[in-house]
Amino acid sequence: MEAFYLLWSIISTTLTSITLSLLLHFRRLLRHSPPPTSVALYDGTVWHEQRRPVHHSFKYHVRYAFIDLDHTSHPPPDHLTPQQARDITQTNGPVFLLTIPPSVGYEQNPLSLYYCYDEVDSTICLNKCIAEVTNTPWGERVQFVFNPNSDLIAKPLHVSPFMDMLGSWNIKTSVPGDKLMVNITVNHPTFGNYFTASLTANKISSSSVEHAVFFWLMPHKVALWIYWHALKLWWKNVAFIQHPRYETPSYKKDAVERDRFLGCCPAFATQINNHDQVGQNRQKDRWFKWRDAKWPWC
Repeated sequence: MEAFYLLWSIISTTLTSITLSLLLHFRRLLRHSPPPTSVALYDGTVWHEQRRPVHHSFKYHVRYAFIDLDHTSHPPPDHLTPQQARDITQTNGPVFLLTIPPSVGYEQNPLSLYYCYDEVDSTICLNKCIAEVTNTPWGERVQFVFNPNSDLIAKPLHVSPFMDMLGSWNIKTSVPGDKLMVNITVNHPTFGNYFTASLTANKISSSSVEHAVFFWLMPHKVALWIYWHALKLWWKNVAFIQHPRYETPSYKKDAVERDRFLGCCPAFATQINNHDQVGQNRQKDRWFKWRDAKWPWC
């Protein structure tokens, strides 16, 4: 059933995207919409490297929108509002969303980031970020708060059928300006520091850019890269790992407990299964929020 649904989803998305692409062309001929001033554009590269159990690396071109959520006239659907982000991070300044917008009826966003600023004495500085990770093809999502300078988070989501749930994510991001950097490394109790993903991007002038054209088929290209390199890992005989909901239904609670352990004992980040080493002085639990898969993946 799942294989049939995946095939049907690919066919229907293709037909919808072709139709909407034709309509996009005709709409551009009829009128030209000025680019919104609340959106900055970034053009860059995503790089992945997996070093164990086999070596596999790739990079691809990507385009992101950096949206001022407080001033946009068209807030992106299926995302947090700026006030929700402020309430979650306990900040008081502007909130920006880094994301790949939907294009011709399709959305594919492995990672979106909310940049939450604080305003103190007329000075605005980046305080906290919220990561929004969505897996493929299930469409599950986890949101969590992290320190943009550098933070260690217990892996909370089954993002790939070729990686288990053990390990932790070390994530950091620069303050978005003319350049933007996001870096994630994965520590594993067996493989060590075995995976790195990074985004490096440059801000471009958007005064004369039609956003619908700038992001045309961008989500489709990201999905194509995900499926293509999943096939390559399968071809390299990397073990296929079932979704944890089948064997470990408590994986979300387990992630919260492992994250609590990391917050107490960061020096033992790779020993995430040894809960006996957790001290009595525990930090406040990190904010996590999950969204389950929809039919037929649930």
